[in-house]
Amino acid sequence: MARPKKFRRVEFFPESTYFVPWGKPKCEIDEIVLNVEELEAMRLKDIHELNQEECAEKMQVSRQTFQNIIDGARKKMVSALIEGKAIRISGGHYTTSMCKFTCIDCGNVYEIQYSQDRLKCPSCGSEKVLCSKKADFCIKWCKGEE
Repeated sequence: MARPKKFRRVEFFPESTYFVPWGKPKCEIDEIVLNVEELEAMRLKDIHELNQEECAEKMQVSRQTFQNIIDGARKKMVSALIEGKAIRISGGHYTTSMCKFTCIDCGNVYEIQYSQDRLKCPSCGSEKVLCSKKADFCIKWCKGEE
């Protein structure tokens, strides 16, 4: 039996999550899906220029796992660029401490474990979830306190 996959620590979420080659209609092109942790690996290594050990430590994985993640990410990116594919940033197996999320309906406060937790509360399934900082403001605003 295989060992369960560890969550990878992520400290960044992009605002733009879909990229299409210029001049090609979205409906006519293939796409690749880049996982959130793959983007994080490239960000740490290629933008912040950390070494493999530092990157692995930040993502809370082994050096070999980090290398596997970044190799897969780079292969996907090169494929998209050379073959003119769209790039969707979505999904993965990650956790973050950047922001706790609050469910407006049930009040559950939680750290996200998967990308879908940003869209639905893991307790009640409500889609009314916000970053806790925004949720506090929203709740106060709705009550007329802001």
